[in-house]
Amino acid sequence: MAALEQDRGTQRRDGITRPYKVVADDCIYGGSLVAVNAAGYANPGADTAGLIFVGVAEERADNSGGAAGAIEVNVRRRGEFLFASASALTIANVGDSVVLSDDQTVALAADAINDIACGKITEVPSASTCWVSIDGAVG
Repeated sequence: MAALEQDRGTQRRDGITRPYKVVADDCIYGGSLVAVNAAGYANPGADTAGLIFVGVAEERADNSGGAAGAIEVNVRRRGEFLFASASALTIANVGDSVVLSDDQTVALAADAINDIACGKITEVPSASTCWVSIDGAVG
């Protein structure tokens, strides 16, 4: 393609939220951790090989009984979110990376199998909860 010779009306989006087509026969709940599979469809977050973390669902997307891609879920790709932790945490864990355990739980890599990165701990309110910044972890 040749270089521009005049202004171009380039389309843009802020990248904070993005729609993803939902996998067949599943439900993604609002506020849950979301990952995409190898085919690019959104799945509930899980410690499952091949998934790539993409963010936190803004609303429920129930595709139970539906074909892959029949509906979309809006996913927030930046920010800090409060999640349960499968790992016992202390304030010393602030700054540590966390991985997916399930769609509402994170874990330290030592407590997971597939180590699907989903953010860094920014605060530890209790041994079983943490604030997670997903900035930089989104695939």
